[in-house]
Amino acid sequence: MNRERTRRAVLGTLLAGGVAGAVGTPVREFLDRFAPFSGDLWDTAADDLPETVASPYGAATLRYDDRGVPHVSADDERALYFAVGYVQGADRLFQMDLQRRQMRGELSAAVGTATLDSDRFHVAMDFAGAAEATWARLDGSETGDLVEAYTAGVNRHVESDRPLPAEYDLLGLEPEPWRPADAMLAEKQIGWTLTGRFRTLRRNTVRAALGDDVAATLYPERLDHDAGVLGHDRVGDGASGPADGPGVSAGDDASTAGHPSGAATQSKPTHPALTNWLATFESPRGIGSNSWVVSGDHTASGSPVVANDPHLSLMAPPTWYEMALSGPETTARGVTFPGVPFVVIGENDAGAWGFTNTGTDVIDFYEYETRDGEYRYDGAWRAFDTEHRTVAVADGDDETVTVRKTVHGPMLGVESDGDAFRSEVAVAWTGFGSTRTTEGIAELNRSGGLDEALAAVRKFDLPTQNFVYADREGNTHYRVVGKIPIRRTDGQPVSGDRVFDGSAGEGEWAGYTPYDDTDWEGEGFIPFEEMPHADQPGYLGTANQRVLDRSEPYPYYFERPYAAPFRGLRLWDRLDSRVAGDDPVDPAFLRDVQLDAHDGRAAQFVPAMLDARSAVTDGDTRSLLDDLSGWDYRMVRDSRAALVFERFLDHYADVVFEPRLQTGLGDRRDVSEYYGDDWTLVRLDPDSDWFPDGRDAAIAEALSRTATELDEEGWETYGDYNVTAIDHPFDRPWLNYPRYATDGSGATLNNFRRQSGAGSSWRMVCPMDKSAHTSRGAFPGGNDGSVFSDHYADQLRTWADGEYKPIPLSPAGDVAVRFEADDG
Repeated sequence: MNRERTRRAVLGTLLAGGVAGAVGTPVREFLDRFAPFSGDLWDTAADDLPETVASPYGAATLRYDDRGVPHVSADDERALYFAVGYVQGADRLFQMDLQRRQMRGELSAAVGTATLDSDRFHVAMDFAGAAEATWARLDGSETGDLVEAYTAGVNRHVESDRPLPAEYDLLGLEPEPWRPADAMLAEKQIGWTLTGRFRTLRRNTVRAALGDDVAATLYPERLDHDAGVLGHDRVGDGASGPADGPGVSAGDDASTAGHPSGAATQSKPTHPALTNWLATFESPRGIGSNSWVVSGDHTASGSPVVANDPHLSLMAPPTWYEMALSGPETTARGVTFPGVPFVVIGENDAGAWGFTNTGTDVIDFYEYETRDGEYRYDGAWRAFDTEHRTVAVADGDDETVTVRKTVHGPMLGVESDGDAFRSEVAVAWTGFGSTRTTEGIAELNRSGGLDEALAAVRKFDLPTQNFVYADREGNTHYRVVGKIPIRRTDGQPVSGDRVFDGSAGEGEWAGYTPYDDTDWEGEGFIPFEEMPHADQPGYLGTANQRVLDRSEPYPYYFERPYAAPFRGLRLWDRLDSRVAGDDPVDPAFLRDVQLDAHDGRAAQFVPAMLDARSAVTDGDTRSLLDDLSGWDYRMVRDSRAALVFERFLDHYADVVFEPRLQTGLGDRRDVSEYYGDDWTLVRLDPDSDWFPDGRDAAIAEALSRTATELDEEGWETYGDYNVTAIDHPFDRPWLNYPRYATDGSGATLNNFRRQSGAGSSWRMVCPMDKSAHTSRGAFPGGNDGSVFSDHYADQLRTWADGEYKPIPLSPAGDVAVRFEADDG
């Protein structure tokens, strides 16, 4: 294999497989030739920035603090964002470029056939077209001017004579110029990551194969718990909190009353091959977050506090990029996504804000009557909007992808040899419209208090999020933001839990036009004023659980299952107990809540495991039950019980779900994407027909598998298993992050999901004291994407150990680069 072909194979394996465990021997041998500080990589090691950089927008300064976080200052907003673009290009260029290639469907041009499936999907969805439409709406606006300045800054770095990141040399690639629409594409990427899911199709597949009862068990319409974001003051033993102040507006999971579901009238089941293919590209399990806001009525300082820790993929370099900005209209500190100019989560000199995912339904699917090149809609035959696009393939034949669109969105399908199954659907998604989120985030950075912050997030169209806010005037606020469609059939609202008959005009979104201007303020979307919210809450917490208040009707369809409520239940327990006690809330307590390792799954299910002892006959397996006896249910690194329970639960899910799904869905390599969630798993009735030999027998079998695994792996405590396996996509020891034992699980507030590689991707606690900025944060890795930098992974150990650092608004560090006006 020659050098260029091997380079492409490296990236192909990386992006097609997601992990480098499948990297072949030739690729590993090729990469091993590039030990750090040897060979061709030596030229990329120099990362000193020039002392001066010419800027067409005027003067600016760049400082780095002792954690490698850039502090950018300027007297002109465009000069500020030019410098931001330059420094993001210097620190994260390859990451930005890789994400852009993926979303455009242009990976195969660099790496060959290994990424063709990814390119087919992304080209068919035409995320790039949606980004172009979004940029067309923003172009010429004040925010658009700032995006253009940012773009020019990125390109000033790309065009400089400074060495490119090492990955470019490894793969023989060159970056293309950055474009303003690429920042919009980054918005689409995170929007899809948080809202792009095919649950409706998966449920439809299971219903067809295994019946309504199985589908209802695996994908319930409602999770029965009292951990909702809103209405918490009306449950429990007199708990107070979210409704301390006026203006609470919420709703009920039963809000679909009067919004009929057409699930029983589905014309065809969805082809399993289509469901399985699309599952590869939907938002991964484990994506979520925690956030809470506490008013000054309950804090030691008398000022409110905001806390947020988004749970996203953990990677090297990290998902987030930390930065601090100071300009004539902007003073902000926090994190953004590489490729996005503005602070997404953080604080400014007026207030602080955070986001968590709501789980609301912003995607629909449609089937049609079709004939050669046409589909039936609104009583007439229409031609598909068809375009044949060439996907370039390195070292192979280029491929033509036929992109077909309807009035609802792109068509996705698989080859089918019969008409018993639905083999293609059209997709409507809010992200296909010309969204205003970038403008909203830019205005949020400059907001001067609650009123301006709310005006900013009114434009936050994608993704749907729980927004928490507090300011230095003492205000607190919670609101669901992002656009949620109102589906209508024959003018009447309907639920979005089915595949609609597009030819019959079912499930229409008024004012929605994919890849063009969409009327976000029209009747097709829930009005901003009617979104679930709480104004001036005393305290309120979100953990991706149910949003709506079950005691009050809500007039719109709102997605019902949400995430399993273990984190939400624990969050309310911690906040309620503190507020009801003698000690006021302070930042130290809130940091402790973020690091809370109590696992509600264990609290619910370990007693059932211990009761099954009589079914466990093997001595080594019985010893695992001894490990669990007397456990406090905390998922901490030195715990043997935490290790036993974590590994048991995965095996238990296989024992319970896999046989029936394999039988019903056919012989598939992996049916785990069809499993019910952990709430469903641990709450199955002991007499359920999911236990053909009884629940105790299932527990015994899962424990036996656990005992075998622990013996084979040599794990003794949770910290042996629960390590920060955060790898560079190339998976070489000198590129991967160090391994550190850490606490937490997928069901704890201290969120860490070892198997799926997700967890707390940023932690922050921001007190809104007027006298001083005392916010603190934690970052899982390093801010610089260069493996040769001192700041490549310098914050990982403190994050793994639950330590925090100051995150001041004021500039820190010596001047590293001066941007000087380029009069030419």
